[in-house]
Amino acid sequence: MAEQELTPVFQIQRMYLKDLSLEQPNSPQILREQQVQPQVDINLGVSAEPIAEGVFEVCVTATVTTKIGDKTLFLIEAKQAGIFEIRNLPQDQMQAIIGIACPGMVYPYLRAIVSDVCTRAGFPPVVLSEVNFQAMFEAQQQQAAANGTSLN
Repeated sequence: MAEQELTPVFQIQRMYLKDLSLEQPNSPQILREQQVQPQVDINLGVSAEPIAEGVFEVCVTATVTTKIGDKTLFLIEAKQAGIFEIRNLPQDQMQAIIGIACPGMVYPYLRAIVSDVCTRAGFPPVVLSEVNFQAMFEAQQQQAAANGTSLN
């Protein structure tokens, strides 16, 4: 019985859309103007927090801003989340699982949502590129070490 209690556990409990916003502040006027290729700015973020003993919520957030000149064509903010049960792993492995593996599982759902929202809003889809969450995690670790903080 004690051996079962120490067996490493990693499983997805649920994936869900936590937040979604679409804004077209200059519609319909901007849609009537001569269309040029809009400037697209994409920002991604990852957050994680414990919600119970051995259970974590991991969120990946995308903010997509498209502009024509200085006018916003559309703005999408989407937050996709997952609930993961992670138990009996060494702390250094826990951080990597939460910072790399979990966001990697959540991200494809976020990509699909952003593309779908663009299409439903009447625009060509914005397809978010693949993300190297390991590189992102390592950069955050290096920045935290440089600042003298920990990501625990």
